[in-house]
Amino acid sequence: MTASPFPDPPPEPSAPPRGDGDIDWEAGGIETELGWSVQAMSQGFSRIATGAVADVPGGPRGYQVLVAITTEEPTSQLVLAQRLGIDKTAMTYVIDALEEASLVERRPDPQDRRIRQVLPTDQGRAILTSARAALRAVEGILLRALGTEEQTQLRRLMARVALDAGAVESCVGPVPGAGRPAAAPHLSARRRSAGARATAPTEKSTPP
Repeated sequence: MTASPFPDPPPEPSAPPRGDGDIDWEAGGIETELGWSVQAMSQGFSRIATGAVADVPGGPRGYQVLVAITTEEPTSQLVLAQRLGIDKTAMTYVIDALEEASLVERRPDPQDRRIRQVLPTDQGRAILTSARAALRAVEGILLRALGTEEQTQLRRLMARVALDAGAVESCVGPVPGAGRPAAAPHLSARRRSAGARATAPTEKSTPP
């Protein structure tokens, strides 16, 4: 039985779950706007999640790199940058910091030795496990307005939307002044080893 990175959420602080009836959808207030909701949730997540991954060099970016290289097939630094939507120069600094802390290592690709793959070390896997548990705890706080099944449903729905987000520009055309590189959302190419499967983001049938 594989370990899940989505443990049961911690006891909820004093805010009772809010039902959909608390929102006046007919009034069309700001809380009914998807853009506002996504931004407010992202800001709330950033405030509480940064501390949870503080031990990972590069913070949230370093954490995402560790997740990707631990659960997916080996790849290059450039592909990682495209995958995660991180500027390639910024990615260099993140990988350098992770390598200096002995959490990752760069190795020549067996198929093309001109390319250097980024791989996790045992120490990198260990700190990822610790950071992941801390992050799940604060996520439970962020999602405390939802019940356990609703939290699971929200994660799954957001993952589905995120995976389709790469096709948005093909529908509306290029977005002027978009700024940071867009991530390249696609289903992860899983590692085959049993150890990697144990760290892959599988879910419990009822908790992330």
